[in-house]
Amino acid sequence: MWIFSLLSVGLGLLAARFSFRPAHFGRRVGKPTRKGTRRAKPPWVVHEGLRIKALMPEAGCRTVAYVFNRRFAERGVSVGKSFVSDKLRKHHLELLRLRRETRRRKPGASMPNKVWGLDLTGKCDGTGRCHVILAIVDHGTRANLRLVALADKRTLTLVRELIGAVVRYGRPRLVRTDNEAVFTSRLFTMVLWLLGTEHQTTDPGCPWQNGRVERFFGTLKDKLDCLAVDSLTALNGALGQFRLWYNHVRPHQALAGRTPAEVWAGKPGTSPFRQGLWFEAWEGLLQGYYLRR
Repeated sequence: MWIFSLLSVGLGLLAARFSFRPAHFGRRVGKPTRKGTRRAKPPWVVHEGLRIKALMPEAGCRTVAYVFNRRFAERGVSVGKSFVSDKLRKHHLELLRLRRETRRRKPGASMPNKVWGLDLTGKCDGTGRCHVILAIVDHGTRANLRLVALADKRTLTLVRELIGAVVRYGRPRLVRTDNEAVFTSRLFTMVLWLLGTEHQTTDPGCPWQNGRVERFFGTLKDKLDCLAVDSLTALNGALGQFRLWYNHVRPHQALAGRTPAEVWAGKPGTSPFRQGLWFEAWEGLLQGYYLRR
């Protein structure tokens, strides 16, 4: 009998030695996973991280991670500095492509009266006297709201022209100028404050920060340098013709072939019921069809 008792005890010990513990006690039962592995991020996370870096080329990996986490916190997805660094290194060719597309992207049209660009240029008449020209360009529609040669360059004169544009076209949210003294004077700043308009100045030596009006001056000077004027009155008459041509006749490439006046009015550039009139001024320098509404 003692033999059977010894065998039962031995079998019990063997069963206890090789028995599996419950799944909820200790390690999980199943295929073991490699230590430190995590679930892979969705592909859109990598794409958005690359896009943020393309838009912010000077930002570091930590800043890119902060921006991503702030944007997509509602989706419950977050990234870290190491993740961003690893993906930027592995997808550097894709990042270069996104940067190239970002630089070549053409800004489209937007709602009017968001940003106005103001700047000054000059034109000399036949007597050698130089006249100051003020231009106001709406950034969203590229519409030239004011183009006038001034008798003087006082701040009060500029304020009168600005208020005239506001009365006719409405109040802009922001006015962008350079750091010239007439634009940074107390009177000019106070008038913008009374109008409830924010004043934004470009950095010194950075005219491209007010690129809309600078590009407008490029188009103006290309034609105006070929035109001779003999007085301030004749110059203002010529500027009025140019403004009509620029706003209503000349198609704009950044506006998909529409004119600034069509974008300002919210109308398409093509219509089967619009009759065109041939427009020509400045001895043939300004030409095109003026389409009636």
